Amino acid sequence: MSFERFISGRYLKAKQQTFISLITLLSIAGVTVGVMALIIVIAVMAGFEKDLKSRILGVESHIILMRHGGDFTDHRRILSDIETVSGVEAATPFVYSQTMLRSAGGLSGGVIRGIDPATAGKVIQKMEPDALERLGALNATDGPGGVILGKGLAGNLGVITGDSVYVISPRGMLSPMGHLPAMKRFKVAGLFESGMYEYDSSLAYMHLEDAQRLLRMDDAVTGIEIRVTDVYKADKIGDKIAAGLGFPYWAKDWMEMNHNLFSALKLEKTVMFIILALIILVAAFNIASSLIMMVMEKTRDIAILKAMGAADRSIRRIFVYKGMTIGAIGTFLGVLFGFILCTLLKQYKFIELPADVYYITTLPVELEALDVILTAGAAMLICYLATLYPARQASRLDPVEALRYG
Repeated sequence: MSFERFISGRYLKAKQQTFISLITLLSIAGVTVGVMALIIVIAVMAGFEKDLKSRILGVESHIILMRHGGDFTDHRRILSDIETVSGVEAATPFVYSQTMLRSAGGLSGGVIRGIDPATAGKVIQKMEPDALERLGALNATDGPGGVILGKGLAGNLGVITGDSVYVISPRGMLSPMGHLPAMKRFKVAGLFESGMYEYDSSLAYMHLEDAQRLLRMDDAVTGIEIRVTDVYKADKIGDKIAAGLGFPYWAKDWMEMNHNLFSALKLEKTVMFIILALIILVAAFNIASSLIMMVMEKTRDIAILKAMGAADRSIRRIFVYKGMTIGAIGTFLGVLFGFILCTLLKQYKFIELPADVYYITTLPVELEALDVILTAGAAMLICYLATLYPARQASRLDPVEALRYG
């Protein structure tokens, strides 16, 4: 152990003035509270982001492939080409259109997505297999086709599984009376709940063939939904698929489709990190204050050390080590308490959220190692910067003057 560490340890353990000791304890407590609060808030925000991402990806595909100029009919050939691309897990065609839905109990606007029940379940994770089977079975009969409604949309229409709804399409037909929208009756084959209000209140799935007949698209589709093995490589895989097919095809990944939402979450996380880091900054001022007062108290000790041959950098290290020790103790306690509270929040979920305001009922917590490392690193950096001025002033003391007037 170097003599600088030995002396800084003695200064930290030695009995000091009550006021200085109190400031030291407040410094440790301030760093502890700041680090703990920062870890908990960042963990909760990471949990929100992960939960939101899982809900979005449960309804949306990782990549959608579409064609400039409208629908395309060669989707079977393209599907076989896509499935050979490395990283692609599954692909399915879809038809998309805005429609009106009417029932005996209400009327609501909605979005129809025509899907292939045989392959859609591999891409859309929130879809129940039983509902897809009923959708395929209804399509095979001569009666009305099936439709799977979001629970919010079903509530607006006042229907349950087994009821009938009428889907009104804007792609109708010309008549002597002008343009007439197409209307067809469907049977509710099931309900789905993604947890996202935007999807549950407006989205309806039907068999691909029923959607094509309703929209008068013959054998054409709107696009192809693709699921990949690594969601964070979806952009590269999408670019590879689009480049292989060439113009007029283009691909868009889930990060691009939800860019504004995730950018807002990232900005909010960064702002909260900066705001809560100010708590640690306040504690750092206390560290600087205690060190300045200690320099004033230990003037004779510093003069004696310099008279015995201690270099200026050794004097600086003594007070830097003392301040960093205070910061390290506070950071360790903050990380420990933050980890304990995050574990309790995740396991017991004792903080409840109003279900009519938030899409979740308890705080989601996702403690990531990188966030903990960044928090601890930021705390130690702030504490280190707080020690520089007092340490520099201590190293600049003139031993002669200090011994004469100390």
